[in-house]
Amino acid sequence: MRNIFGILTVAAAVLGTATGDAAEIRGQYIEARTCDIYTGPCFANAEMALAGKEAVMAWKVEEGGWNGVSLEGLSAVLIVKAGGTLGDTGVFQQDPGEVASVIVVDEQATDEQEQALIAFVKESASEFTSDVKEVHRTAIEFENDYYEMHGKLKAGRLAALETRKLKQGDCVCTNEEVFYNPLVDNVKQAMPAYALNQSYTGKDLGGRWTLNNTRSAFLATFRK
Repeated sequence: MRNIFGILTVAAAVLGTATGDAAEIRGQYIEARTCDIYTGPCFANAEMALAGKEAVMAWKVEEGGWNGVSLEGLSAVLIVKAGGTLGDTGVFQQDPGEVASVIVVDEQATDEQEQALIAFVKESASEFTSDVKEVHRTAIEFENDYYEMHGKLKAGRLAALETRKLKQGDCVCTNEEVFYNPLVDNVKQAMPAYALNQSYTGKDLGGRWTLNNTRSAFLATFRK
């Protein structure tokens, strides 16, 4: 699987090391979409325009804030539904067509922090937030374990995501690679993970989805 297992431990160590460049905000990031992001080109080509039209992205702030407002310890989630496949291969940018989204804000946020979180999400994912259908406040649970590549996200009753480390048995065509880049560009050392499950059960995007057992997630850190 293109040395993916050999670099997981190294990447985990790098992720745990603070860098010296200044950042206003930093923390943990997780993402999943409804198509494989770690896959062979033949499989990816077969999914284009048919799958990958939905995505869940989440940020957990560990340090700093936005617009002068401290956001430490708070999380935010962006849920996206598009008309076409979401993603950038690094060579070809997919045309997602019309994109609608929902922002979920940590219920522990004050009104001022809520507005700062919304502004941060819109800045971080501007391509997907031009048509925000609704903003929800709810409890958000979010943890990333980079050694086991176990990520877990639960945004109230709206969205859920859980990952594990990619294993040898997840290799199908022996030509797998990271086919799509993460959907936002402020992430660092993003590593692919296996999505045990991902779901959206809200009512604001004109459809719900549940998808299990796909090679469709990223765990990363972010700094901006």
